[in-house]
Amino acid sequence: MHLTSETVESLVEQLSKLPTVGRKTAQRLAAFILKMPREEVVEIARAMVAAKDRVKTCSVCFNVTDVDPCPVCQSAKRDRSVICVVEEPSDVLALERTGEYRGLYHVLGGVISPLDGIGPDDLHISELVARVAQPASAPAVAEPGEGYDGNADDGAPAEAERVPVGEVILAMNPNVEGDTTAYYVGQMLAPFGVTVSRIARGLPIGGDLEFADEATLSRALEGRAGM
Repeated sequence: MHLTSETVESLVEQLSKLPTVGRKTAQRLAAFILKMPREEVVEIARAMVAAKDRVKTCSVCFNVTDVDPCPVCQSAKRDRSVICVVEEPSDVLALERTGEYRGLYHVLGGVISPLDGIGPDDLHISELVARVAQPASAPAVAEPGEGYDGNADDGAPAEAERVPVGEVILAMNPNVEGDTTAYYVGQMLAPFGVTVSRIARGLPIGGDLEFADEATLSRALEGRAGM
């Protein structure tokens, strides 16, 4: 028996399917949606449907994109000799927000986790190896993606000389699954003679030594840098 509107109850149930959204949070969101102007609710609904219908996976780096290849893979302004390997598309956004990294990306689509039934073959590891192994004489992204007009001013030419990969940066999360995946990827790339590095780990900005755990302090000492 529903003590409230069946329509609202259905909305709460659908919102509860979202990650990190429990029933109480879903109820608060539903109440907020009811107070919103109808036009704003329609815009949210349209954006959700458009994201589902239009967003695709880049055939080169496997990041989410509206065009294939994605703007990063097409851009001639990126350092094509460096590939940063991440777990999920959200990690690309986090790195781009820093404004410091100017290379290319490769999204694995997760991490190796035997307990969850995820092995190397379930990730985009073989595609990464293929990118690193490609000869420098091969053409780069020769076909512009859908919606790309070929305007040279946007730094994304339709064709460019392929630059050999010189470094692969592993940017996995510092946990057991991330460490396992990083080790496996490093082993797979070892025969190609590229530099394989991993992002530094240690104390966060504003952190306190007194409250840091032993593993974090050990990593901070190992990754120390000169002044």
